Amino acid sequence: MLLRFRVANVRSLRDEQELSFVVPEGDEGTGARRLPLSDGKQLALYPVLGIFGANASGKSNVITALKKMSQAVLSSYAEWTSYDGIPRDEFALDPEAAAEKTFYEVDFVLEDGVRWTYGFELGATRVESEWLFAYPKGRRNTWFDRDASREKVYDFPGARLQDRARLASTTRRNSLLLTRAANDGHPQLTPIYDWFKRNLWDITPEAERSQREAYTAQRLLESETSRRRVEELLRVADLGIAGADVELQPGKPPVVRLRHSGAGEEPVSLDWQAESFGTRSWFALIGPLLLALDTGAVLLVDELDASLHSRFAAEVVRLFQTPWVNPKGAQLIFTAHDPSLFRTPSGRRLLEPGQLWLTEKDERGATELFPISDWEPTDEQDLMSSYLAGSFGGVPRVSEGQVGRRLLETDTSAQMETEEI
Repeated sequence: MLLRFRVANVRSLRDEQELSFVVPEGDEGTGARRLPLSDGKQLALYPVLGIFGANASGKSNVITALKKMSQAVLSSYAEWTSYDGIPRDEFALDPEAAAEKTFYEVDFVLEDGVRWTYGFELGATRVESEWLFAYPKGRRNTWFDRDASREKVYDFPGARLQDRARLASTTRRNSLLLTRAANDGHPQLTPIYDWFKRNLWDITPEAERSQREAYTAQRLLESETSRRRVEELLRVADLGIAGADVELQPGKPPVVRLRHSGAGEEPVSLDWQAESFGTRSWFALIGPLLLALDTGAVLLVDELDASLHSRFAAEVVRLFQTPWVNPKGAQLIFTAHDPSLFRTPSGRRLLEPGQLWLTEKDERGATELFPISDWEPTDEQDLMSSYLAGSFGGVPRVSEGQVGRRLLETDTSAQMETEEI
């Protein structure tokens, strides 16, 4: 499970920012889970984090940064050639940022309960530093520490790692040691690499939707149980769907036709292109959502509310929040605009203050990321109303009617300039 993510100098995330699933002390609420650790202790974690904020405040960049870290781990050895440099996408509004390092770090726990910290810093042409720590008994064990500025770049304290000399001599200056090791099936480091391979799946409303639709269609064909799960999620969305049919075509994506309840006794099958954007978006989300729940993975959903009604977006959150639906501890990170996701229709909190993260840009155009729990709201405080009132920040700095007044002023100025001519 993912505990924390830290990042700096990626897109609008100029200074180091942290996103954390760890429950603030004394703030467990109703959504927290207790994760057993290898040292016999337990750690309280949230299964869901929601990121809210004004347009262009950097919400999506948090998701992008997580994805970029994963891409670096999975592809640095094969794709970062010595001729092309290192892809970084550093902060663009400060010329000095190009000469500074890009920083990534994650804390996570594997199935055996051991907590790990892995991170790295990237320059324009080389990996500046890389590190891996384990906490099997609560105390930090350094597995490797890489620093390109040292005469001896690699340090392997305690001789815990196999094939140390070979890894140090064969890892390119612009490749991650973790990637290099996993490409050779290193028995100790491959499980760390595999954590990235199985997690941090990124979903946006439009990107790769056809592939996700095809994957959900395959889930319909896997087994009768899998079909029932997919069809039930389609029906519960209140889309008037009675079932789904899938037709396989050699060398082509599967053809899906959803059966809709109509005026007659028999459901009516519609051509896939006739389905609404919302229906297709929900169908494309079902496959990855079920895969995350089945495997205990971390799912990243950008703009969860972009094509789903807020009531149903809230149901997606509840799938991850409910222990008996999510027994393997899958985690969800989503971005959204709709603050109605702060609470249920009955007025109770859907997400605790530590699960609600806000993004706000400073005077430099850099994103600041922080949880509402930093403001220490009371148990009785209506988080949605307080957020909309600007009590926590993270809302557009615009007064009622300001957009219309600015437009009118622009039109008036343009008319006066025309008359003067």
